[in-house]
Amino acid sequence: MPSPQTPARERVLDAYVSLLIDAGERAATLDAVARTAGVSKGGLLYHFPNKDALVAGLIERLDEGVAEDVAAFDADDVDPIDYFIRTSVNENTPYDRAIVATLRIATENEAARNAILRMRQTWRDALSRELDDPALIDVVLYVSDGMHANSSLDAQVAMSAQDIIRTIRKLSPAH
Repeated sequence: MPSPQTPARERVLDAYVSLLIDAGERAATLDAVARTAGVSKGGLLYHFPNKDALVAGLIERLDEGVAEDVAAFDADDVDPIDYFIRTSVNENTPYDRAIVATLRIATENEAARNAILRMRQTWRDALSRELDDPALIDVVLYVSDGMHANSSLDAQVAMSAQDIIRTIRKLSPAH
């Protein structure tokens, strides 16, 4: 349950994300979100008048996380493959949780699906500024997807990030 010191809007959004991750979209009713957030249904509706507004809040959180992560990527002095793979393990941050929650609804919700596609394109563009091989960019993105998905399921990633980076480097002698 979110902390009572957290602003109500953030508690509601945190509750929505938690319900999506833990129980799925059907369980994330407005009543369940309000109860989980510790607010009245009126309090929830003040911030999010309907389910579409909750989805929009989730997507806004995802977009902010992507922008912050890409800014950190651009500012990092290390190799782009190293940064991207190293940060692909789900550490249950608000950004990681926003990714997982958005993925949970993306098959049925066009706005969520578009947000995931936009996130992938943003990362493709960021990697393209550093890497000139489109096939290598695809490999990095797909490996990242697998690492994030497996670590999201509490499964251990079979190889360490450094082992994966070394393996990817073998695919691209120029890097």
